[in-house]
Amino acid sequence: MRGRLITIGKRMVGEGRPTFIIAEAGVNHNGKLSLARKLIDAAARAGADAIKFQTFSPDELVTRTAEKAVYQKANKKDSKNPSPSQIRVLPLRNEESQHAMLKKLVLKREDHSALKSYAEKKGLIFLSTPFSLSNALFLKKLGVPAIKVSSGDANNIPFLARIAKWKLPILFSTGMSDMREIKESVTVLREAGNKKIIALQCTTNYPTPFEEANLRVIETLRTKLGLLVGFSDHTLGDEAALASVALGAVLIEKHLTLDKRLSGPDHKTSLEPQEFKAFVERIRNVEKALGTGKKTPFRSETEIAKVARKSVATLLAVRKGEVLTEKNLGVKRPGTGLPPKYYDEIIGKHATRELSADTLLERSDVE
Repeated sequence: MRGRLITIGKRMVGEGRPTFIIAEAGVNHNGKLSLARKLIDAAARAGADAIKFQTFSPDELVTRTAEKAVYQKANKKDSKNPSPSQIRVLPLRNEESQHAMLKKLVLKREDHSALKSYAEKKGLIFLSTPFSLSNALFLKKLGVPAIKVSSGDANNIPFLARIAKWKLPILFSTGMSDMREIKESVTVLREAGNKKIIALQCTTNYPTPFEEANLRVIETLRTKLGLLVGFSDHTLGDEAALASVALGAVLIEKHLTLDKRLSGPDHKTSLEPQEFKAFVERIRNVEKALGTGKKTPFRSETEIAKVARKSVATLLAVRKGEVLTEKNLGVKRPGTGLPPKYYDEIIGKHATRELSADTLLERSDVE
């Protein structure tokens, strides 16, 4: 497993490669092509590798009377952020239905091709999450280089069995799932002949409190499934994502918005453009800090060691032939003489020449 790579577009994703960063535009375009283009611009300026939208048909996805989650109501314009404990279903009453909300957030099919071309022109990989088989087939024909499986479809076995046959890389979100369900779904994908799977640790809670991020699952998924693993981050801020990189996540997705004050279900738990740019920069810094795993001094340390390390040195003036003892011999900076590991070996030997105080000893100085 170690060193395995999966190609998404022209990018190699896996261990030893830069973290693949997806700017999750989702439905933060509010159904407007102009906003979708601006999100692409922002993702490109931030240094993301890809931008991802959502492809769905409200009539296929949800019943007309389906209720909304609290976060979807609370995240509308001028509302306060929901408490994580509030993620539950609301009765409709005077609240619009989930169907009505989604109708306002549809990315039209005729817009997908234009956005894909625009994203690629900006150096981004275009991705989108399909919420039905017909939408997945549409994205396949459009030429997306990978299929994202949402947490809502993580146990949708017929859907998984069908898309796996396309042999496209699959980004598999695991929110709301336990290991038994995940193993069952991954087995279906593999038995259909697709081994290009990246499992994403994900908690379906918006925003996800830190105590529910459960980042150690990254290692669990990697070892129990033998897969590359990423992190779909719904926490506020970037601490969890940075920690996930240190834990070995090869892919990160994070919501991007142009303005958290916009009306819509995901804006308040997204990063604005400057925040996302800083987010990418911090991930790249973490990657640099992780290093190679090989412990060896850097060139800068080698130079500093000459000053900061110590050598065997005389504490007092020593006559030729005098015995070297703990009274006249010690260990002092700089580190350009005999290393301290020879101190005990030298004690009891004789000086071969006159030595002034603070002399760094050489091997020829003792016998």
